[in-house]
Amino acid sequence: MAQSKPISKRIVLVVEDEPLLRMMAVDLVEDAGFEAIEATNADEAVAILESRTDIRIVFTDIDMPGSIDGMMLAAAVRDRWPPIEIIITSGHRRIADLDLPERSVFFPKPYDSTKLTATLHRMARH
Repeated sequence: MAQSKPISKRIVLVVEDEPLLRMMAVDLVEDAGFEAIEATNADEAVAILESRTDIRIVFTDIDMPGSIDGMMLAAAVRDRWPPIEIIITSGHRRIADLDLPERSVFFPKPYDSTKLTATLHRMARH
């Protein structure tokens, strides 16, 4: 008889420097049925990605302190971790689809939690 693998939660890395916004994003991710891991900036996110192989989706703000912003993080994720899906958000910028890395989605802040949850579920199926 074959052993069945336990069903593990899909993991989303939430990258947001503003504590309240990060907490709200983590709540949204967890309410959608995912496990959230938090990073306060893109540099921390890269360190987490380098140490883990179970992250399926990166949900990042654009404007953050540190050596790289969210757009540079998204480009690095696409280059170094191609299977990971990417959600990019900003309350200050609007990004055209042509400027996004492949297989990434942009949500302006404040984002629609229903649409964001649907996007998380769609990305997790890939």
